[in-house]
Formats: sequence, C-alpha cells, structure tokens
Amino acid sequence: MSLFLFVIILISSVILEKDWIQRSRRWHMTQVQKEYGPQLHVETKGKTPSMGGVMFPVASLIAIVLMTFMGWGTLGNLLKLWVLPWGAALIGFADDWLKFKSRSSEGLSSLSKLAAQILLVIPWSALIVLKHGIFLWPGMELSWWLAVPLLAFITIGMLNAVNVTDGLDGLAIGATIISIIAFLVWISGDNLVRGCALATLAMCVAFLWYNANPASVFMGDVGSHFLAGILVSLCVFSNFLIAIVPLGFLFGIEILSVSIQLIAIHKFKRKVFRMSPLHHHFELLGWSENQIVTRFWLIHSIGAVILISLISLL
Repeated sequence: MSLFLFVIILISSVILEKDWIQRSRRWHMTQVQKEYGPQLHVETKGKTPSMGGVMFPVASLIAIVLMTFMGWGTLGNLLKLWVLPWGAALIGFADDWLKFKSRSSEGLSSLSKLAAQILLVIPWSALIVLKHGIFLWPGMELSWWLAVPLLAFITIGMLNAVNVTDGLDGLAIGATIISIIAFLVWISGDNLVRGCALATLAMCVAFLWYNANPASVFMGDVGSHFLAGILVSLCVFSNFLIAIVPLGFLFGIEILSVSIQLIAIHKFKRKVFRMSPLHHHFELLGWSENQIVTRFWLIHSIGAVILISLISLL
C-alpha cells in the first residue's frame, strides 16, 4: 500500500506540475530576479515560470483522500497534520502573487511577512500544545510555557530558512528529499505520519524532475513555506520535535549565514560573506551551480547522519 500511495502521488504531481508550467508560460507568470542578487541569475533565470509550489497543497489533498480510503488515519487527524503547511503556503502564495502583479522581486514586506507568520504560528502552536502536547523526543513532554514559544520559534525559523535556501536550481527541494528519506528511515511513526511523509517525498521527487538544473519551474514562496510547514508537522506529530535539528541542518546553515551577514553589516559595517545566503557566496567564488547544489546536498546528508547518531544516544 505504501508503494501504491507513493506512485499515485508521484504521477499526479508530475501531471499537475507540467500543467502548471504550461499555464504559467501562457500567463507570463515568470520569476523576477532580485536586482541585488548574482548578475548571472538576472540574466539567465528571469523567464523561468514560478509558483510551482502550488502543486504541493493540491497533491496533499489527493494524499488525504487516498489515505482516508486506505484507513491510514481519520480525516480529522489528517487535516490536523496538513493545516500548518497549508496555512504557510497561503502566506507564500500571497507574497508570490504580489510579486507577479507588480512585476517586481519584492512582494510582502519583511515586516508584513513576519507578522503573517506570527499570526499563523502562535495560535497553531498553542492549539497543538493544548490538544496534542509537544514531545522533544518520545516520552519527553515539554511544559506548555516552554513548548509554545519553542515551537513557534522553530516553525517561524524553518519557514524563513527553507525560503532563503531556495535560491539555486534543485537545492531546497533536494535537501527536503534527503530530510524526508532520513525521517522515514529513522522515525517509527504510525501509518498517518509515515503516509504523509511518503506523499511529501513523492511530491518532492516529482518537483525535482522539473526543478533540476536548468530549472523549468521555481517553487516560489508558496512552495518553500509549504515544505517548511510539513517538515515541522511531521516532527510534531511523530512526538520527536528535536528531529527538526538534523532534518533542517542545511536550512539552518543557510539562515544562520544570513543572520551573521546582517549583524556584521549593521554592527561592524563589513561583510563576512561576499553575499548571503551562503550558496551565493560560493557562486561569487566561482563554483558552478551544480557544484554548489551537489556539495550542499552532501553536507546536508552528512550533517543529518551525524546529528541523528548523536540524538539516538539520548
């Protein structure tokens, strides 16, 4: 049954993504590159269709229908797991839509986006703690006063971390595939959690088919927010919140590089990196896009394995 779920979601996602690419080209819904980004991106990626991540929520609805009929969870429990990625995707969609309408690389302001994330994440975190409880690892439940702010901080951090990682063809989606595979191998959850992880893996594999260099489509903020949301949800509902550390290893490095750069510029008036996030630094050092993506995937895999090994000792 696992293979059946994977294959159906994979085929559905491939079809959905191909249709979206065709529609995006007709509607001229292409990526507008940031003026302050690497010049090569402005020159080569400006006509690539964007918002390909809209396929993820649609494919997740197909997964819910299949899993309900397969008896892998009640409709209510399935909806609980997907509500965060759907809400996050809605924020990302609003940002992408504003970019498209204004033909600009700037959608929601940073403050507006953060406010929207807080309005989504704080109530969600409180409800999860109230109805489900937050376990750092199985058997280690956190008190509500610690669980709510910690979960909110992790979730908002992941939303932005996956977003900044999505700057090279295949980078963020490939890292997510590695994270989901690690989750499936490492964590022994029930059919509901594992089924959702398997469905997410199928969506990601389908998207990578079109997002591999040279990309035929970009996921946009709608996609990066959705992926961050589902990674957090999987850890929460498997009662293993600390798993987000290895699963989000590369994303954490990328968002940390942005934070370091901002602090260095504002406090010391100098840069630590040629450009942030970190993958752009290596672009400006002369690494090819494929070299960066492949090496970052390897770093993510190695980091995840090491951290999983250390956590398993707890």
